[in-house]
Amino acid sequence: MSEKSGAPEGDKTPEVSAEKASAAAAAKPGDTTTSEALAAQSTSEAALEGGSQHVGPLGSPEPEVIEVRHGMFGGGPGSGDTSGFGGLVTTVALPGASPRPYGGWFDEVVDILIELLDASGTGFANAIPSVVVDRDELTLHVAREHLVEVSQMLRDDQDLRFELSLGVSGVHYPEQTGRELHAVYHLVSVTHSRRLRLEVAVPDADPHVPSTTGVYPTNDWHERETWDFFGIVFDGHPALARIEMPDDWPGHPQRKDYPLGGIPVEYKGATVPPADQRRSYS
Repeated sequence: MSEKSGAPEGDKTPEVSAEKASAAAAAKPGDTTTSEALAAQSTSEAALEGGSQHVGPLGSPEPEVIEVRHGMFGGGPGSGDTSGFGGLVTTVALPGASPRPYGGWFDEVVDILIELLDASGTGFANAIPSVVVDRDELTLHVAREHLVEVSQMLRDDQDLRFELSLGVSGVHYPEQTGRELHAVYHLVSVTHSRRLRLEVAVPDADPHVPSTTGVYPTNDWHERETWDFFGIVFDGHPALARIEMPDDWPGHPQRKDYPLGGIPVEYKGATVPPADQRRSYS
């Protein structure tokens, strides 16, 4: 879903070199190799291979390793994965906060938001705890209680003018305790030909996010879809109801803890069984 933002590329060689140097220092040839050293090297290399400039907890410049996923769907043995990729091992790492300068117009946008949020009394650090530049794209991690205010500023300020929201999507990281559910917003400035991303993370135990339909009316159906598939509750939505699944459908089927089983489907006289009942190739 991501698209290039068009920001000019900077010289990232020193950062990559620093990451490699850190990994090499963790397990130097000739030293006694410990499990901790191997883990540090593996984490750093996984982050670099994933394209991250930085990998750590929110606000940290280090990458945050969410999980090491086994199999195509991360369920491991006995999950019902019949894809034939049961031996696949994938490290899931999220990029950490980026240092200034961010490059190009990214700094201009952040500076304007600092001015606006500080003037409103909210404070930039309270509203946007982390700024990430990864793959030449700008992502602002926004505290949910300030999402509507930040969205309004991005839309209305003459030097920002992010008038268009391309929608809302959900992400589920079951292992990211306290931040399991993410709502992601892709905004476009038609005026300035720019794109950025807002991301809000909430705990599974309290999956509430303010609705942005008052700022971007086109998010109406997208918020319904994200509620339907991920269970994120958008407070203040005019009619938050399922949009894809039947009203009485149990659970939210795009969450990673949702079972892989399905409903048998008849197709031209043949029956396709649920995923967990098909022939296994693993």
